[in-house]
Amino acid sequence: MQEFGSDCEVQLITDVTASADSSLLLLISCHICLSEANRPAAPVNVSVTHLRANSATISWNVPDGEAVIGYAISQQRQDGLMQRFIREINTTSRACVLWDLDENTDYIIQVQSIGLHGESQASKRVHFRTLEKSDHFQSNMVAQGDPSVEGLDISRHLQTGEMLIITTVLLMWAAVIALFCRQYEIIKDNDSNNHTKEKTKPLSAHSTPDYHNGGLLGNK
Repeated sequence: MQEFGSDCEVQLITDVTASADSSLLLLISCHICLSEANRPAAPVNVSVTHLRANSATISWNVPDGEAVIGYAISQQRQDGLMQRFIREINTTSRACVLWDLDENTDYIIQVQSIGLHGESQASKRVHFRTLEKSDHFQSNMVAQGDPSVEGLDISRHLQTGEMLIITTVLLMWAAVIALFCRQYEIIKDNDSNNHTKEKTKPLSAHSTPDYHNGGLLGNK
């Protein structure tokens, strides 16, 4: 009878332990599920711009409605000789400049969003190749979407426009001055002619003496 009671106690303890383990596993599973559900979605539209021999700019987009407080970037050489991780929090930036890259080298990058409950899945792998230093200057002059190049183009356009405006204004002023000088010459000539006519008016016939054979004759 005593052995039967002991067996019941052992069975009860075993059942309680198994139930506790099941509950603990259930809680852990629920926590993992909730954590996964609260993690942000992976970044999209990852692209490489402003490519240089030793640097490149990485940009990406975050799906709408995602609460993101930072990002993490995995950067590695394609040959596996170097791997680097960049992590930034308390930022809403959607771009990052990669420095100290090797020229003419292949790289692979992935981006993760950091949320309040953890990190997202990694984005799709993006491959790019840095330029050679000899190509750096030429690429700067022909690169599309480069702010520095666009600024240079805008500056050139502004300089050209300013020169056109200045030239037009100067031509207009020259035309106005020429017209003023022409009008002044016309007015001056008219005044001179009028003054000459006043001086050369003929004297009256009744007041003109008549000289004949050395004698003075009276008025007829």
